Amino acid sequence: MKKKFGSFRSTLLTAGSILLLAILFSACKKDPDVNSNTPVAGLMGFNLAPDKASIGLALSGSSLTNVPLNFTSYTGLYQTIFPGSREVAAYDFGASTPFATTTQNFEAKKYYSVFTLGNNGTYANLVVEDKLDTLSAATGQAYVRYVNAIPDSTKPSVTLTASGTDVSNNNAAYASVSEFLGVNPGDITIKIANGSNISASRTITLEKNKVYTVLLVGVPGSTETAKQVQIKFISNGTIQ
Repeated sequence: MKKKFGSFRSTLLTAGSILLLAILFSACKKDPDVNSNTPVAGLMGFNLAPDKASIGLALSGSSLTNVPLNFTSYTGLYQTIFPGSREVAAYDFGASTPFATTTQNFEAKKYYSVFTLGNNGTYANLVVEDKLDTLSAATGQAYVRYVNAIPDSTKPSVTLTASGTDVSNNNAAYASVSEFLGVNPGDITIKIANGSNISASRTITLEKNKVYTVLLVGVPGSTETAKQVQIKFISNGTIQ
């Protein structure tokens, strides 16, 4: 069964790394505490911890993920969850003791992301409200944000360039998430650098009315290909 909310009208579907959003929450992995008459929130989870190859996420003791999340993978859609103050726990998949916990107050009819961050024994669950209800399809723009999940990074410069012009150029602290930025559809180049051991660049094509999250991940100076600093992205969905 699916729940319909508010001002967005579209369907949660998965297609590889792309999620067509929005206000219809999938019930295929629904929070066990949610029934058909309960107002719900939506939560998407990410594993951005380079040395955690396989994690699970739980909400107030109930599993949010039925399959392990590998490094840089995510739940693929917003899961329906019961609102209120809930503990978010990350654990090595198959283990019973979490390695990172936090508590978040989830409000009904709102969307959230939880980014599991860290490396080498120090981890955290970063929960943010996605504020999708503030984005408008009337502009004809795409919307993009980024999360700096590179551990031990010291505010590297993150630049977003479209049509040869910088549309954003900021120093991004570790474990920070930018607001969604409206950008004209087309190619956009994302660069991250700190002048020493962090340097990566990627060009992606943004589509009209789609919402994107750029993942800045990896370990500075790592010689392991899978753990090197890199730029990935997912689409949170499409605003209609």
